[in-house]
Amino acid sequence: MCEFRFGIEEEYFVVDRRTASIKCELPAAFMKAAGKKLGRQLMTEILQSQIEVATPPMRRPQDARDELLRFRTTLAEVGAQHGLGIVAAGTHPLAIPNQQRMTKKRRYSKLVQDLGMVGLGNPLCGLHVHVEVPDPDMRVELMHRVVPFLPLLLALSTSSPFWAGCETGLLGYRNAANDALPRTGFPEMFQSLGEYEAYIAALVAAGIIADSTYVWWALRPSLQHPTLELRLTDCCTAVEDAVAIAALYRAMVHHLVRHRETNASFSAVVRALAEENRWRAQRYGTGGTYVDVVSGTAKPFAQLLEETLALLQDDIAELKMADEMQHLRRIVRQGTSAHRQLEHYRALRKFGRPPKQAIREVTKWLRASTEAGRFVDEQEGLSPARNAALRAQRSNALSPKHAHSNLVSVARSQ
Repeated sequence: MCEFRFGIEEEYFVVDRRTASIKCELPAAFMKAAGKKLGRQLMTEILQSQIEVATPPMRRPQDARDELLRFRTTLAEVGAQHGLGIVAAGTHPLAIPNQQRMTKKRRYSKLVQDLGMVGLGNPLCGLHVHVEVPDPDMRVELMHRVVPFLPLLLALSTSSPFWAGCETGLLGYRNAANDALPRTGFPEMFQSLGEYEAYIAALVAAGIIADSTYVWWALRPSLQHPTLELRLTDCCTAVEDAVAIAALYRAMVHHLVRHRETNASFSAVVRALAEENRWRAQRYGTGGTYVDVVSGTAKPFAQLLEETLALLQDDIAELKMADEMQHLRRIVRQGTSAHRQLEHYRALRKFGRPPKQAIREVTKWLRASTEAGRFVDEQEGLSPARNAALRAQRSNALSPKHAHSNLVSVARSQ
């Protein structure tokens, strides 16, 4: 009997510990030391500025929570010995695409040769979630039936409002940048495992890809594991956000396996509406309105989430994930990482910080929050905007210019 075990992969940016600037060249000594502690659960990525961690298959959200905290704590401790830190966010706010350096591996060399600047110019970090689906035919069927749910997951995960030192106007810019790559976005409308395998076989025979791991859809059947892999979501700064989103995706897969009628009539119209919702998720996140693909009406995100949770209530209960669903509601009330980054940035700008300096302070806050596994300097009972203002006040008070003016004021008063 399938237990719907799940696994989580997180991608992190490696940064200078003091400035939080991205490290375009990954120090070998850091990776060697971290590898001794994390073993094969730690991996490199196509860009030297990124690393990836992966949990084993798990049955309980608490297991995922413990593993992700262990990864971050270990990397922070090892990083501190090498002057490095990590940032969990869909984009690094100050990373410049054309300054990135490729990791020296044959697979990556071929990729960059094929993709050109698109390959090197995509410093992006995602949250990937695997859920166990042993039947290969079912995995392909589920690819389409999950698609209408995907914008919900993306909106809850948004953590990439900045790109190359600019405020993008989007909450999840990572998805927009990722669309520059081939074989991304929602999966194609294959009707069977045979059609999917024929597609992969044609690309392999043509010498375009080596295997199905070169297909980077928002959702795909895993080559290495008997799972359906979610790839759409931004890497979450807070561990609780990542665990809750993984739990929701697991509940969705569980429900669709048990209820073959849900989203059974997947069509070109439904896919097109879901694609529109994907855009709205990366642009407006949890504050947007979305098209209900069943009724065709516009609904605010909070309503759509509540209706989805009501649909999944038996699955949530069976998998014992009620606490994680409550956290999703908390994300809607208090904001995602993207909301908090923007609030911090705007509060700093209000206190007179230049744009680049304000973004740098946001990036430092991201490093501290990533390594703590939670949003740091948050006071219970205060709104995210008020917390951002308080952080800006503290940061402003510590700036050299402000400190100098305080000393002058003290001298004059004496």
